[in-house]
Amino acid sequence: MYPEHLDQITDAQAKLLCDQLRADIVNSVAKTGGHLASSLGAVEITMAIHRVFDLDSDRLVFDVGHQCYAHKFLTGRGKEMASLRKLGGLSGFPKPKEHRADAFIAGHASNSVSVALGMARARTLNREDYSVLALIGDGAMTGGLSYEGLSDAGQSGERIIVILNDNGMSITKNVGGVASHLAKQRLKPQYLQFKKFYRRITGGNPVGRALYRFTHKVKQGIKSAVLHCSMFEDMGFTYLGPVDGHDVAYLTRLLRYAKELNGPVLLHIKTVKGKGYTPAEKEPDRFHGVGPFHVEDGSPVTSNDHPTFSSVFGETMCQLASEREDVCAITAAMPDGVGLTEFARQYPERFFDVGIAEGHAVSMAAGMAKQRAIPVAAIYSTFLQRSYDMLLHDVAIQNLHVVLAVDRAGLVGEDSETHQGVFDVAYLTSIPGMKIYCPASFEELRAMLRYAVTKCRGPVAVRYPRGGEGAYTSMSGIEGVSILREGRDVTIAAYGTMVNEALTAARLLEDQGVSAQVLKLNSISPLDVDDLKDCVRRTGRLIVAEECVDAGCVGRRIASELTLRGLAGLSVALVNLGDRFIQHGSVAELRQLYGIDGASIAKKAAEVISHG
Repeated sequence: MYPEHLDQITDAQAKLLCDQLRADIVNSVAKTGGHLASSLGAVEITMAIHRVFDLDSDRLVFDVGHQCYAHKFLTGRGKEMASLRKLGGLSGFPKPKEHRADAFIAGHASNSVSVALGMARARTLNREDYSVLALIGDGAMTGGLSYEGLSDAGQSGERIIVILNDNGMSITKNVGGVASHLAKQRLKPQYLQFKKFYRRITGGNPVGRALYRFTHKVKQGIKSAVLHCSMFEDMGFTYLGPVDGHDVAYLTRLLRYAKELNGPVLLHIKTVKGKGYTPAEKEPDRFHGVGPFHVEDGSPVTSNDHPTFSSVFGETMCQLASEREDVCAITAAMPDGVGLTEFARQYPERFFDVGIAEGHAVSMAAGMAKQRAIPVAAIYSTFLQRSYDMLLHDVAIQNLHVVLAVDRAGLVGEDSETHQGVFDVAYLTSIPGMKIYCPASFEELRAMLRYAVTKCRGPVAVRYPRGGEGAYTSMSGIEGVSILREGRDVTIAAYGTMVNEALTAARLLEDQGVSAQVLKLNSISPLDVDDLKDCVRRTGRLIVAEECVDAGCVGRRIASELTLRGLAGLSVALVNLGDRFIQHGSVAELRQLYGIDGASIAKKAAEVISHG
């Protein structure tokens, strides 16, 4: 347990508690898996924030939230960390429903400053008094939304503190010995105390305020002549930094000073990702998101050597690039996650990591396609939704040949509501001219990706799940509808790895004396409705099983199209995730919980048959 009143502890006690926090985070994540390196790097700043602010009333907005584990421990959730990312357990991200100190849900990057500014403006409108902070990493600063928020916040005049946690990229690097010396002087306690005193005595009357404006202009002129200009100061922030982000005593003093300033402040801290745990410091990328591991050496508890859809995608991309010089790969800050590490090594001149900027990735891909390159943009489903406008405006209107590799399509598992890829079916099928292929096996992924790159024209998406393939490992086709199993009583249609659940349902129904036909939709846009009509007519009953939300699902489109084509007397039932956001848990647990596993599909089919 950690002290409830961290504002009353000494600097020495705070340092010891940071060491304890680090050990607790490592030992906890070693058992459950999670985002380790980011949380280790943010221990001291989290401790300092908790010492200076009352987060029951003050508002701390995390950007992404990967670094929130220390915050969870300090808010009394240490005993619950054993349930981290498990079904019904703690979320791996800040979650207001979980604790009152979690000001805002987080999962996607670059929005924290905008959200915090909104809170600050609401505070002013409501004539309330509390502090608002945004904690943003340098990685999230690659997203354009962060600069939109900073531009507005800096000019707003609102009391808002933005903490830039810089663990790899220097944003405003001062140059030269004199600049370095002056930067240190302006962060000394004596200077900060004098600055506060000077502002107080000059702010009491018109003469004092005029004097302050004059001396401030003189100071700015001298500083701009000697120091490298800070873009944050140009935006309107009082800029503090860069400072050591692992000096908890100094960070505490700076935050106390920043709290008293009447306007926007940006505190720039330098940290080490994975700080305090040697394996994470050496390999911060590998320990960004990690499964259970051995604390002694950081080795995984279970082997990660088995192939996944992402790794097969990467292998196929390397093969395609060896055959065609116009094939390029784009990713948005996830080269390892989407399987492009080897492609980047072999073809560095054709590999583009644009950072956390999915909209830019798609627009850039459109420009490449317009000039006869073949860009393949590999982006997680939940992040691709951020580029919907670019897909419509920059790609689809001109029918450009941009290939989307939609990774993590469907249920992702442990990463909470913000990361489940359950909306891409709806938003991709709404785009005119978009072709969408849904491989259910590694073999199909290889074939469909090759087809999308070499044979298709216009926008095309190949969507596939996280992890490995299921029992179905065959190749049934690239387009249209494939019959995986003959049957006479009911038809079950599915796509992607949901065909495994459909085949399981058919076997369960067979045990009950029911003959189920199983159809695989190789592509979901365009739909081969004529083939579907011929297949479904044989049974007169159709179940469409999908791993997506109900709104915009394929099943509703099929039912509508079959009705429009005059297929009378057809009984249709939909099995999908409904209209809701999906909590965290394993994929198998979530399929069962939300009723889209094989047993649930079989139950739904039996109900349809019983109703005639």
